Amino acid sequence: MAEETKKKRPFVDARPVLDKLAHAHPQLFGARFLPLKVGIFEELMAAHAGAFTKDELKAALAFHARSTRYLEAVASGAQRHGLDGTPAGAIAPEHVHHAIMEVFKRRKLRSKEDLKPWVVARLVRAIDASGLDRAAYTELVNAKDDESAALLDAAFAEIGARQAKREALRRAFEASGKSVAEFAEMYGLPAADVKEAVG
Repeated sequence: MAEETKKKRPFVDARPVLDKLAHAHPQLFGARFLPLKVGIFEELMAAHAGAFTKDELKAALAFHARSTRYLEAVASGAQRHGLDGTPAGAIAPEHVHHAIMEVFKRRKLRSKEDLKPWVVARLVRAIDASGLDRAAYTELVNAKDDESAALLDAAFAEIGARQAKREALRRAFEASGKSVAEFAEMYGLPAADVKEAVG
């Protein structure tokens, strides 16, 4: 069986197109990146007819989407945005998760500090925002390597500890017979934290 030879795509310099996009849409491609809506490619082609080819725009968007700044925007869990900069829908939980993990891997290569607390805190926020239980979230993100699985376990352990603490606080409050304000004062807790835990 003869080996199929893969055609190499010609190199396309993405920078000129990204410069044009940053000038035309600074709210998306400027100093601060925002997650892009699904279908932005077609919108950009229509809005900039003749300004660049499909291949140039594809290369530019691929380069943009792989940048650490863009991945950080996705990892934040912010809404996706359209050309006019208005929100255009939520980012899928698995996209947020994978962006967090990619930013973590990149930071780890440049840093000597322990980044585990940072990444676990980000994963906890992402899991909370997803509204999914452990089984659904784990299946969705499909953590394949040992490190990713261990970090996910650490995030769920933190969520479990937080829920156990809330439950203990709720039980103590119910047994106390005190108002939220009285209970908070008795234990030196912010009343808002007590209200959230017992609500």
